[in-house]
Amino acid sequence: QVQLVQSGGGSVQAGGSLRLSCTVYGFNPGLKHCMAWFRQAPGKEREALATIYTGTDNTDYADSVKGRFTASRDGAGHTHYLQMTLLKPADTAIYYCATPKGGCSVTRDTGIWPLFSPNGPLRTNNNWGPGTQVTVSS
Repeated sequence: QVQLVQSGGGSVQAGGSLRLSCTVYGFNPGLKHCMAWFRQAPGKEREALATIYTGTDNTDYADSVKGRFTASRDGAGHTHYLQMTLLKPADTAIYYCATPKGGCSVTRDTGIWPLFSPNGPLRTNNNWGPGTQVTVSS
């Protein structure tokens, strides 16, 4: 059974940085796989933020975080990271990592798992991490 264990949330002032971690258990992380990052703020729908495909390490980002957030993983693919910089109060939310249960569809030319494609993380049946709170104060 796949389990995702998250860590790294916390409180920070606007302009600061945090790094979230998501460690994968229950399958061979050396196999190529995809990971997605989401967040959900109070009273709002869950928002897809970023994807990474370990076969290429290529990423895709939502406009709201592009240039500020970076998805990455360790060499073994066992732990994934979301480095968040230039944080704003609007980034306050619970952050989740998720990996699709049935694999992911990666574009052949770019090696990206597109965030908003018909087969993207918003549409796949995912294993979810428990979430970690990020609070950004002004």
